[in-house]
Amino acid sequence: MIDVSLSQSFLNPKSVAIIGASADPKKTSSRAQRFLVSHGYKGKIFPVNPNREEIFGLKCYPNLKSINEQVDHIFVAVDGNKIIESIKDAISIKVRCVTILSGGFSESGSEGNNLEKYIFKIAKKGGLRILGPNSIGLINISDNVILSANAMLELKDLKKGSLGVISQSGSLIGALLAHGHSRGVGFSKLVSVGNELDLSVGEIGKMLVNDPNTETIILFLETLRNSNEVAEMSRMAHKAGKQIICYKLGKSELGKELAKSHTGAIAGNDDAFNAFINYHGIARVEIFETLIEIPNLFKNKKKSQYKRVGIVTTTGGGGAMVVENLSDSDIEIVDPGLSIQKIMQENNIAFNNNKLVDLTIAGTKPEIVTEVISQMMQNKNCDLVVMVVGSSAKFRPEQAVEPLLKWANYPKPLAVYLAPDAPEALTLLHQNNVACFRTPESCAESVKTFLNTNNPVKPKILKNDFSKISKKLKKNISKNLSEEKALEIFKEIGIEIVDYKVSFNKKQAIEYGLQIGFPIAMKVLSNQILHKTEIGGVELNIKNLEELKINFKKLSEVFKKFSINIENQKFLIQKMEKGISEIILGYRIDELVGPIVVIGSGGILSEIYNDKSIRMAPIDISEAKKMINEVKSLVTIAGYRGLPEANLNIIATAIVNMSKFAFIKEIKEAEINPIIVKKENEGIVAVDGLITLN
Repeated sequence: MIDVSLSQSFLNPKSVAIIGASADPKKTSSRAQRFLVSHGYKGKIFPVNPNREEIFGLKCYPNLKSINEQVDHIFVAVDGNKIIESIKDAISIKVRCVTILSGGFSESGSEGNNLEKYIFKIAKKGGLRILGPNSIGLINISDNVILSANAMLELKDLKKGSLGVISQSGSLIGALLAHGHSRGVGFSKLVSVGNELDLSVGEIGKMLVNDPNTETIILFLETLRNSNEVAEMSRMAHKAGKQIICYKLGKSELGKELAKSHTGAIAGNDDAFNAFINYHGIARVEIFETLIEIPNLFKNKKKSQYKRVGIVTTTGGGGAMVVENLSDSDIEIVDPGLSIQKIMQENNIAFNNNKLVDLTIAGTKPEIVTEVISQMMQNKNCDLVVMVVGSSAKFRPEQAVEPLLKWANYPKPLAVYLAPDAPEALTLLHQNNVACFRTPESCAESVKTFLNTNNPVKPKILKNDFSKISKKLKKNISKNLSEEKALEIFKEIGIEIVDYKVSFNKKQAIEYGLQIGFPIAMKVLSNQILHKTEIGGVELNIKNLEELKINFKKLSEVFKKFSINIENQKFLIQKMEKGISEIILGYRIDELVGPIVVIGSGGILSEIYNDKSIRMAPIDISEAKKMINEVKSLVTIAGYRGLPEANLNIIATAIVNMSKFAFIKEIKEAEINPIIVKKENEGIVAVDGLITLN
């Protein structure tokens, strides 16, 4: 539910107080008041500064309590204890929202973090909502509410448009405004969330979904906080027909060291983030200016299940650059067909049987371009059309790009790349809602992003009864389960496990080795030792009793390294399984996005190969099969060039079962590495398991 009164007070307040207002136009603390006035704010402005009687012609108040009128929103440009005083005063006069410009909070260390927590505590108790701290403010161009200290607002004319922006970086708000200004692109609202102490990207995003002036929502992210709110925002946006597009920093390995398992290592923060946005239908771009250029490609366009692109150009080199940038994807460049070949022949334009339709200079006539694009738009085997315009875009925009305007509201998307620097043509296209691009890279990225962005996933998941497993896990006194206990949990959720025995001494090891039958595998068994291979805690392919005795002695030495007493030393004796492939199957609660499931190439080199597929958990069988297809190394078990085939349905079922750990709140991470994949009629078997509890 959207709190309409909060949205009103936050985005479109009727009265604003500026704490720490300054009469010096050179100071940052003067900007909020100056910008409100210069950009036509119609509400009441109350400057607050105990050292001034008036600022820029407006009466100045010593404190909030001295304002005897309703204040909807306060903008705080003071530091330290003065912020606390302002927060308390705001609560006393029933202010609904506060924007805190000041920094020096959680981003600066423990002292700042404690101050942030204290402010949040008193604000929450008093019903005061906070934007920031460390927020450069909000810019509501739709309603002329420019409550921000961003220097870019010195611009005299802010173009109104339908793009809403939420940014975790304050300065990037100004950068987006500047890029938009140079292209004639307008915005509805731009909000800097700062530290997201209270009002988050997701909650503000829901306000923008509900905003009639916002059609597309752009996110500039450094991390992901309150993922549940972002998920809800995405579902609301999809229902409202509004696309969310994000640019996110942080493809680093940050956070991998926090994971106990290989799963955590191969499913890095950025990979988990991609799984999250794919699941929720959020588009992601990696070129910054694409954020400004791509929205028109999504606007009122019909998405196809295919990825077939038709490319028309009046400059062969320009068209080739777009094709080159599409070559690293699964996008198909479609054959133009006989109808276009006929048009070219009738107009004496050479047709060289390439899929790229090069009209050359001879084809720059508006009537020829119109006819060719019309044929492409009507082609049922083409899902998106790219038009590349050469030098005529700069000198004859009325001929070069005006014929393309008629396709602005057509269900099939049209992307236009202007090879020269042609600002007039660019603005003309933007103003008429035609997606246009200044570089072949951003054009190609936008095409790929559009065709690869799906609707939010709605999996059909049957929740099993996991109460018995939960009760068992609650009794466990250690954070990590031993491999024996982990394997039994995997067996309970429906994954086939290896035949094994647990021995406490050499006599039992010999007995169990004979029972299971050589060759066998033998491992140390302790919840204190998670990765046994790395410390010499695993011996494989033991062929006879003599080798068993030798390896028993070697493994006993491993326990001594961990100071594990002899009465606590246990050994796992397993049947030595062989198959046609090995996979890793994992589950974890990612710190950013929540529950994820991972499948990849298995064994001790799983992290090196980094060949994996990730989804939000839980998933259904159809999504599990897609995951298998995404792991390159698993091509070999699907009957590749006569190689032995595996039962992919059994593997998919195992992925689904692993993903159901999302219903068991006690489990933080779970991993099987490896699962031995056998021939089609022999199934799969888990031979090594790990589970970490919350």
